[in-house]
Amino acid sequence: MTSPHQAALLAAAALVNMTDSEHDHLSDEAALENLLRTIDWWTEADCGLSDLCALRSLRHRLRALWPGSEAVAVSVVNQLLHKFDALPQMVRDGGTENYRLELLAPDGSVAAQLAIRTSMAVADLVQRGELHRLRLCARPECREVMVDLSRNGSKKFCAGRCGNRAAVAAYRARNASSGAVGDICRSGRHPARDIDP
Repeated sequence: MTSPHQAALLAAAALVNMTDSEHDHLSDEAALENLLRTIDWWTEADCGLSDLCALRSLRHRLRALWPGSEAVAVSVVNQLLHKFDALPQMVRDGGTENYRLELLAPDGSVAAQLAIRTSMAVADLVQRGELHRLRLCARPECREVMVDLSRNGSKKFCAGRCGNRAAVAAYRARNASSGAVGDICRSGRHPARDIDP
């Protein structure tokens, strides 16, 4: 189960990844609905064109967090909290009898809530010295951002096929560099047993 901060970071990464150098994948209300299905804390049904425009604008601000410096992250967090008028409120914690302090936006739009929740999650990463968990996919051809939620912080590739592609490329590179041994083995001779006199 993901924490509220993890859920916010994953939703922010999903939003940022909805664009690449050639295409904007957040271009219509159907794409907006697909994005909202990935945000497990968003329960409101009414989202429209204004939300789509607000999320597209927010996406560019959030992109600066990957892989941003601490100074950039702090600046983005402060700007977003100010822009969306974040107000502290006591709210029930997941349907329990317990309360927790949460920052909420007066307008309650999906863009405002995503901005504020992501800001709080990034602030938590900065405080814990774990901003490095926001990184780019290690595959050079990929431009996706990712959130490393692994215990030891060693995740290298996005959720796409990049990990598999990198493993296949490394396998092929190893085989290509050991071509002479491969040629001997394909000839049917065993290098250790079949020694010429």
